[in-house]
Amino acid sequence: MAKQEDLFKNVVSHAKEYGFIFPSSEVYDGLSAVYDYAQNGVELKNNIRQYWWKAMVQMHENIVGLDAAILMHPTTWKASGHVDAFNDPLIDNKDSKKRYRADVLIEDYAEKLNQKAEKEIEKARARYGEAFNEQEFVTTNARVMEYKSRNREILERMGRSLGNNDLEDVKALIEELEIADPETGSRNWTDVKQFNLMFGTKLGASADNAMDLYLRPETAQGIFVNFLNVQKSGRMKVPFGIAQTGKAFRNEIVARQFIFRMREFEQMEMQFFVRPGEEMKWYDYWKQTRLNWHLSLGLGVTNYRFHDHEKLAHYANAAADIEFNFPFGFKELEGIHSRTDFDLKAHEQYSGRKLQYFDPELNENYVPYVVETSVGLDRMFLAVFSTSLKEETLEDGSTRTVLALPSVLAPTKAAVLPLIKRDGLPELAQKIVDDLKWDFNMAYDEKDAVGRRYRRQDALGTPFCITVDHQTLEDQTVTIRHRDSMKQDRVAIASLRQIIDSEVNMRHWLMKM
Repeated sequence: MAKQEDLFKNVVSHAKEYGFIFPSSEVYDGLSAVYDYAQNGVELKNNIRQYWWKAMVQMHENIVGLDAAILMHPTTWKASGHVDAFNDPLIDNKDSKKRYRADVLIEDYAEKLNQKAEKEIEKARARYGEAFNEQEFVTTNARVMEYKSRNREILERMGRSLGNNDLEDVKALIEELEIADPETGSRNWTDVKQFNLMFGTKLGASADNAMDLYLRPETAQGIFVNFLNVQKSGRMKVPFGIAQTGKAFRNEIVARQFIFRMREFEQMEMQFFVRPGEEMKWYDYWKQTRLNWHLSLGLGVTNYRFHDHEKLAHYANAAADIEFNFPFGFKELEGIHSRTDFDLKAHEQYSGRKLQYFDPELNENYVPYVVETSVGLDRMFLAVFSTSLKEETLEDGSTRTVLALPSVLAPTKAAVLPLIKRDGLPELAQKIVDDLKWDFNMAYDEKDAVGRRYRRQDALGTPFCITVDHQTLEDQTVTIRHRDSMKQDRVAIASLRQIIDSEVNMRHWLMKM
């Protein structure tokens, strides 16, 4: 646990020191759970967004994009259920005065049981080597079976209690499990209460006639209310999808873990409209397709797992999370939900307008069912950043800090370094930058010894360093250094574009899906 905490501290520190993420309004001592993306962070964030957009929209002929407004008519949120049901179950510790999400406390307890089971499995794997049969071990080992069974029982009971809004049983479960305040160890808990997460605001020139509005807590509703506009103007045929990225806002009372849970965050969502009765086929399809997208980045198969929901949202008939192994354990990264026809029917009811599709093959009108994929862009950033940050011991005993980002996402693709600041080397280096920057985000760096410049670019995640020296003046060749292997090759300046493109082009990465 201490090792994980140290890793997380390094992630936060590195993000600030190298210009990825700053605390918002830091000159005024900051604002809790609000962060600014700095000069390198905004590039990485944009690259993640573009990687998602390319895979989700541009590579699918039946999915189109949308950019809906943040402010929406207030009845939108009544129809969607957010006004009445968008709550978190919160519990306070009377001694520490700290507030926690009750469901997260229980989930963390259950996850510890799962981790104990995994430790038993790893010990057995080390003991038996290649002869180890994991499936047989999991289904026959009494200790592992007990941990897994207890994990399921706890999560199922919590799901039932939350689904029935039985907050007394949620508290009873916390007390039965003897869950303590993570910071103080106190078990002196208040009752569990529901807290609505929406931010309210006003629209109008004066307080007398201002309309009460909400900052959107999700981007999905902008898609639903535009369903018919997009379908008719784009002549879309079911099945088809509408995707968008954008800001959402939630008044998180328990906001922590850096950018994992913030009050202002960004979502990348796609709503896929299908025939009623075909939603589970598409639900399974999108579960696998989205997992393949994550795996294409090469962050490690074992860092992902599916978690099927015990408690379903009021709109869903199936839901699963793709969880990622963050420095603080497995947590939700992306959700895939079968939302049925709840949203479109609700907006039909509240607006008085039909939101139906005429299916020419069936010769009938119906309200489509919806399968949703929703990934947090900020969480995706944290997953990529934290997994890529490494401390390596080199052959000579020295160490280096390297941000081994997937090169397709790296903020800067290559840095050009003149060996010295004279003899025409800076001018030639700048000429290479000016040529390549039409295709790639480039950097020019002439400060310090070349070895220190290599280390700086390693820490920034730059895949290539290109060194211009006196030989370059003679034969138009440069030294290109690869970040991950530190291998150096002598290549012609004319070949640089092709070398860099072969490593950073989205085409090469997305074809792994």
